[in-house]
Amino acid sequence: MKRLSAMSAAVVLAAALGSAGCGGGGGAGSGNRLSIATGGTTGVYYVYGGGLAKQLSSGIANTRATASVTSASVENIKLLASGKADIGFSQMDTAADAVNGKDTFTARQPVKAIARIYDNYTHVVVAPGVEAARVADLKDRRVSLGPANSGTQVVARRLLRAAGLDPDTGVAKQQLSINESVQAVKDGTIDAFVWVGGLPTAGITDLVSSRPGVKLLDTSDALAGMRRAHGPQYVGLDVDLSVYKLSGTIRTVGIANVLLVPDTMSERLAHDITKVLFERKAQLAAVHPEAGKLDPALGRQVAPVPLHPGAARYYQENP
Repeated sequence: MKRLSAMSAAVVLAAALGSAGCGGGGGAGSGNRLSIATGGTTGVYYVYGGGLAKQLSSGIANTRATASVTSASVENIKLLASGKADIGFSQMDTAADAVNGKDTFTARQPVKAIARIYDNYTHVVVAPGVEAARVADLKDRRVSLGPANSGTQVVARRLLRAAGLDPDTGVAKQQLSINESVQAVKDGTIDAFVWVGGLPTAGITDLVSSRPGVKLLDTSDALAGMRRAHGPQYVGLDVDLSVYKLSGTIRTVGIANVLLVPDTMSERLAHDITKVLFERKAQLAAVHPEAGKLDPALGRQVAPVPLHPGAARYYQENP
């Protein structure tokens, strides 16, 4: 399989994991070289993916897995479909669009799910001194909606529309990664940014600790509009802001995350990956607390994305 030359960064965790990366996910569970498409370096996908690569490398015989930086959900699915990645993290809304050939995707994408893993939280992060209590207050402000080909941007655009703002003209739009967004707030070049990720997200933790006055907005007023327009994948979730050493609780738009693989992956390999994912829960949770939410009863709930037959066999073995 081709090396990941088209990705936004080359394989980045090879040194930490002691392996080199290129795809090879069609194998039968041995002699595999697996590439995992994650997200930005200060997001949960990246940390979780690095931990998963390490566990797959030690948990499946003759397997070397590596994790790579990407723009996340949309790019990850495109990499899976083109044979340039073997496992990809994605938000459920983006994955649903992919298998249905909707919105960002002009055709149905050949991917299947192996597990639902944890929920993402929509973060609307506002710079110190910016007067904004709700999403609609960001009108005409400099706002990053996330990088192109990211699940964050999909959610951000839908969020703004539900709040009554045109994502292209209602704000001074920028398309920055989580790393770039955090730095832009520090530099004073943006007023707010949207990030969709798990709790806590390292980049936001760093920003809050280094810039007093940063706040996160409640987005619950946009939830009903997003559900009407795009379906029940969007849910309301509470965020205890103490996770970022802030006070109070907000309610925000939540969306599940899934692990995807190409639909051509062998039944045995998909089964083995799913098995390692759940059997190495403790080791993964030591890397990031979101992995502590792994549960086979939840993992099988991937509709409307098709479940890979190999993963289905694992769930049948572990009812």
